[in-house]
Amino acid sequence: MKGAARLLAWCLAIALVALPVVGLLRGWFAASRWPVTRLTVQAEFKHVSAAEIRAAVLPRLGNGFFALNLEAVQQAVAALPWVESVEARKRWPDTLLLRVRERQPFARWNDHQLISRQGRVFDAPDAATLTGLPDLRGPDARLAEVVSFYADTQKAFAGTHLQIAGVTLTERGSWSVTTASGAQIVIGDRDQAGRRLRRFLDVYAQMMAGHTDGFTYADLRYTNGFAVRWPQSPVAATHAGGSPRT
Repeated sequence: MKGAARLLAWCLAIALVALPVVGLLRGWFAASRWPVTRLTVQAEFKHVSAAEIRAAVLPRLGNGFFALNLEAVQQAVAALPWVESVEARKRWPDTLLLRVRERQPFARWNDHQLISRQGRVFDAPDAATLTGLPDLRGPDARLAEVVSFYADTQKAFAGTHLQIAGVTLTERGSWSVTTASGAQIVIGDRDQAGRRLRRFLDVYAQMMAGHTDGFTYADLRYTNGFAVRWPQSPVAATHAGGSPRT
């Protein structure tokens, strides 16, 4: 009796595994019989539209509920410019559920691309219309270093009225920052950046006394000081001697 019961259990298990396969072969689970008719999306739309998601998903719904390839759906939606991540699952009998997370732009990268808060560079067709983002520039291979330097300068200037609007790293390794007013501050190599910024900020309040319009350019690459250019003045006023270093 025990052997017969064990045999019956094995037969039942095999039948349960084989039934969906046979059903697919005979068309029992065909798209016409079990179509996906509902799409539910959980997302906070700012840059990705519902129409874009529908257009990415619809071509992959033709095989019906049982044959729906969730991985293919996720890949199609994730390929949209503003999508950070996608989770897809099915709900019986006819629904596809999507949870979509948009990329949150942190900064502009080299004019034409954006950096997400997760540190990923991406292309976005409407990137040029976004305002209020810091403008970061540099070699692609040094993206993380540029972001880190931007964070460091934000902290360094926190005690002043200056707002850092951008950071640039040249191919030769020279750093500069741009303020929200459009002033450029050339710092030079990273090893000297901290010391040069401290020297500049130590006398910043005294330097700005009587200059309500602010400066337009500052070069911190001097050995013992820095040079400042004021509005209406084409000649830089050097606060200390020496030659600028790149």
